[in-house]
Amino acid sequence: MTDRDIFDKDLLAACISCGFCLPACPTYAMTQDERSSPRGRITLMRALETGRLDEDDPTLQEQSSFCLGCRACETVCPAGVQYGALLEQWRDHQWRGRHVPPAALALRTGMRAKPLIEAAGRIRGAAKPTGPARPDVEAHLMLGCAERAMFPQLSKAVLRLLPDAVDVPSGQGCCGALHAHNGDSRTAHRMAEELGEVMPGVILTTAGGCGAHVAQVLGRERVRELSEFLLQYWGEHPDRLPDLRRLTVDGRPVRAALQDSCHLRNGLHVTAEPRELIARVADYVELPSAGTCCGAAGTYSILRPEDSQRVLDIHLDEIEAADLDYLIVVNMPCQRQMINGLKRRGSKVRVLHLAELLASAL
Repeated sequence: MTDRDIFDKDLLAACISCGFCLPACPTYAMTQDERSSPRGRITLMRALETGRLDEDDPTLQEQSSFCLGCRACETVCPAGVQYGALLEQWRDHQWRGRHVPPAALALRTGMRAKPLIEAAGRIRGAAKPTGPARPDVEAHLMLGCAERAMFPQLSKAVLRLLPDAVDVPSGQGCCGALHAHNGDSRTAHRMAEELGEVMPGVILTTAGGCGAHVAQVLGRERVRELSEFLLQYWGEHPDRLPDLRRLTVDGRPVRAALQDSCHLRNGLHVTAEPRELIARVADYVELPSAGTCCGAAGTYSILRPEDSQRVLDIHLDEIEAADLDYLIVVNMPCQRQMINGLKRRGSKVRVLHLAELLASAL
């Protein structure tokens, strides 16, 4: 039987089937089904690669879709398995032709329409592009694609925090993260490279998922997430550190918690920085599930809404029990997920991006 050359052989061989990944996997926690764990899915990948499973086997399609792609398994793996890369290779093969989820295909197509993305930013009032990338700034602000239309205030908040340090280069399209996570990593790689040409030098991102993808393609040294950039920049330029006031509600300090971005935490390994910044302006509350996936997972909440809601419910229970004023996020899909979930419950908790929280303290 001949291998199908779907996967990188070295990546696939790295898994030693130890099972350390099982407790870290949200879908395994929901089902207790070995096939829904990273170890089980790698076993399926090997069966696909060697031809022991037919390419149209429904289990392959189901499990490639059911995975959140949160990469929490990577942080506990003693063998250093690059599960995220394997998942991209799997979906590249699995999500082709008639097997592409219709919603994924529509999103992949829509995010390649740069004129529409740019128009959405103008209509919604996102930060205005400043022209060609300037060589005299510390970093170039990436506007994001869906973020421009859904949360245009985020880019404006960043400019308030960093008025002289960044520019907003014109001609930005989608970075390709959506394509990488939805079965078209070749296009994803090309889109990240095109973004890197528009923004040579350091790219500043407000979305963990986008940042992890761009760093994977262009190199970690080219990408800075907002919280790590702010702490580094303000530390190097104390004269430009704004006087951030402590926020209050009804005369008492604001209580705020963080929902980590999976790719920011597990891909870029940024965890302490957003917590430190929140604590500067509010009483920080650590939620037990802060470091686990909220169920947004990029497009997962669109492709598998019921499973996404099951993952989210655990977080919503904790948020309501913590008596919070604000829930802070560092990724646009997480923000949409949390706003919708808390709204359905009639919760008083406000969901803000870290940029919005800090800008409100100026």
